[in-house]
Amino acid sequence: MNRGRERKSKTSSPSLIPMGIEPPRDLLPSKHDFPKLLLVLAISCLVAFSCNLFFTSFVNPPTKPFCDSILIDSLPSFSDDCEPCPAHGECYAGILECFKGYRRHRNFCVEDSEISESARKIAERVEFHLCEEYAQFMCYETGSIWVREDEFWNRLEPFGDVLLDNVLYNFTKEKAVESISKSMELRLNSHGVKEYKCPDLLAQHYKPYACRVRQWILQNILLVLPVFAMLVLSTTLFWNVRRKLRISKRVEELYNQVCEILEDNALTAKSANDECEPWVVASRLRDHLLLPRERKDPLIWKKVEELVQEDSRVDRYPKLVKGESKVVWEWQVEGSLSASKMKNKRDASKMRVNEGINHNYQKQAQPIRKAEHKEPPF
Repeated sequence: MNRGRERKSKTSSPSLIPMGIEPPRDLLPSKHDFPKLLLVLAISCLVAFSCNLFFTSFVNPPTKPFCDSILIDSLPSFSDDCEPCPAHGECYAGILECFKGYRRHRNFCVEDSEISESARKIAERVEFHLCEEYAQFMCYETGSIWVREDEFWNRLEPFGDVLLDNVLYNFTKEKAVESISKSMELRLNSHGVKEYKCPDLLAQHYKPYACRVRQWILQNILLVLPVFAMLVLSTTLFWNVRRKLRISKRVEELYNQVCEILEDNALTAKSANDECEPWVVASRLRDHLLLPRERKDPLIWKKVEELVQEDSRVDRYPKLVKGESKVVWEWQVEGSLSASKMKNKRDASKMRVNEGINHNYQKQAQPIRKAEHKEPPF
């Protein structure tokens, strides 16, 4: 019980803090570590000084006031207390103000890229207008060669969102005029007004292609005419040769058909014992063989008639047919080398017809025979 009370008394009583405790011995550097501490402090100070010097010199250098533009010419040399006033700028009371069309970049005045781009586009539009007018005059004599400055400025609308009364537009216009004066030809008329003209070489690129071709032909007419004549003659010769070959081939084909028809008709008339005429009217045979578009060209049938006239197997003579005189053609069967051939061909065709009839008859007879041999159902 006494031990339990002692434990409770120990846990319930607050802990007593000793007041006179000595600091540890390793809190301060020893004599051997003191030089190392000084070296670390020296390196830290050097790094801090270097960073501060770099920041103040390069990243954010201290700004000096600008020297006044009025005093620049009078001073023999610039003072170290102020910065010289840069080009394209004006300095007063230490403050730099760049001219119109330039903007400040650190201690310099650089050209504004937006204004330069606008001036370039305006110059391109003016160049297109001037060269288009000159090209129209060279091709069709409808345009003008020299254009007054106020005339093309009135035709061109203000570029982009820059207004006419805006100072920036006027400055942009001045820069565009400088660019135009370098690329275009300039003169003063009798009234002292500036007039611009597109150079001849540049205006050539603005001509329409039809105009370029026409002018090139006129300039090289001595070369174009012989070449064109040779081309026309070569084309005509080619088509004539091609047409002759086509007609010759067609004439031979028609001649062979005429011979076959006449020979077949003569053999048929001979085998039919004079029941049909052995001759054929030439005009009817022509209309039967020729196509409608070929009937318009009499040369084809004329060539066929010449071949038939030279053929000794065909007789040509006039005959009265239904009260009209017609020229008929008749094949001479006697002594014809192809008569036996035609006869064999006719016999072979008859045999094929008979064989086909017998074959069809056999197919129709087979179902009837099967029905006869079938037994009755009862």
